[in-house]
Amino acid sequence: MRVLIQRVSEASVTIDGEIHSQIDKGLLLFLGIEDADGEDDLQWLCKKIVNLRIFPDDQGVMNRSVLEAGGEFLVVSQFTLHASTKKGNRPSYIRAARPEHAIPLYDAFCRELAKESGHNVLTGEFGADMKVGLINDGPVTIWIDSKTKE
Repeated sequence: MRVLIQRVSEASVTIDGEIHSQIDKGLLLFLGIEDADGEDDLQWLCKKIVNLRIFPDDQGVMNRSVLEAGGEFLVVSQFTLHASTKKGNRPSYIRAARPEHAIPLYDAFCRELAKESGHNVLTGEFGADMKVGLINDGPVTIWIDSKTKE
């Protein structure tokens, strides 16, 4: 499971010209799921994300978690995080999980994140053509892969 985390001052998902979800200060999470992913991956990632100290404290040092900063969560499914560009110029998405495997894990990830954080988790719509708007705060963008745990 891969997640691209962006600390935002605001973010939104628009589908068919209508705002589907919108947050103010918080984390915009792009989530990519592969066939090898399971419950252990999402639990580890959710704990890591909730406790990641990437919000500024009173001295401006990134020393506070999203919870301590009073932030929100917006999770967007993104199979392209598993793109392989090893051969040629057209990315291959063979490692990305098929919807029958990915959708239940995406839903479970959002539930686990809500449980770990004690906050409502807003989402995009799996498989939809989404327009994602954001103002990256910092900018702070972090990549985490549950397989490498770096």
